[in-house]
Amino acid sequence: MIGEPPSYLERMVRRDRLVMGVGLAALVLLAWIDLIRMAGAMRAAAGEAAMHAAMGMADGHAWGVGDFSGLASMWAVMMLAMMLPSAAPVMLLIVGVYRRRGGRDASLAMPVFAAGYLAAWTAFSLAAAGAQVLLHRAALLSPAMAGGSRPFMAAVLVVAGLYQWLPVKAACLAHCRSPLDFLTRHWREGVGGAFGMGLRHGWFCVGCCWALMALLFVVGVMNLAWVAALAAFVLVEKMARRGPFVGRIGGALLILWALGLAIYK
Repeated sequence: MIGEPPSYLERMVRRDRLVMGVGLAALVLLAWIDLIRMAGAMRAAAGEAAMHAAMGMADGHAWGVGDFSGLASMWAVMMLAMMLPSAAPVMLLIVGVYRRRGGRDASLAMPVFAAGYLAAWTAFSLAAAGAQVLLHRAALLSPAMAGGSRPFMAAVLVVAGLYQWLPVKAACLAHCRSPLDFLTRHWREGVGGAFGMGLRHGWFCVGCCWALMALLFVVGVMNLAWVAALAAFVLVEKMARRGPFVGRIGGALLILWALGLAIYK
């Protein structure tokens, strides 16, 4: 009936979603605070390296396990800040479905799903950190961790631009844009099932966005303006009605950017 008060179950679903929504927002906020802190520290380190180079002093720094761990952590925090907002709808849907099904693990479902999702992006972060070390050794990145070679930058832009038009990108984006369809196809019961679904959804998102994340090797890994712009672009791709069209237009612009780098010295 119209005006009928919500049932106890619906009140529980709303409470769960509110708690989880606040938790997600807090995680994203903390990630951005940490990124701002790290960006300031890295700008200072880059300035010191540039000063040494100007004085003719060799850096002499060999990348070790500690450096790699720091890079991987930086990428993981960055992926959390960038990707968690666009994954929030499916996470909030998950907790509602578990609660309505009466599962004993309803309160654990969403955090465990989120852990699975972030595990996929942590694996990507490890790969990105490894790529950054190799690019540093090949002198393809500047001390500010931005592209230091026009051919390299143009190549990354072309790859990212073309990927926006490929069927595999469209397939992964379709999964990310349809949370209910994803749950219908891949639903699993229990805490282990929630982690597995989160991991699977995370891999779809990695498949959708890895090439966009590679653009940070062009514009600067800790260029926070670009980090925010890419996060907003991903959100539009996944949430807006014309998101896939916007993504393809973005891909075309990336290719034009690459042509500009190749033509204008």
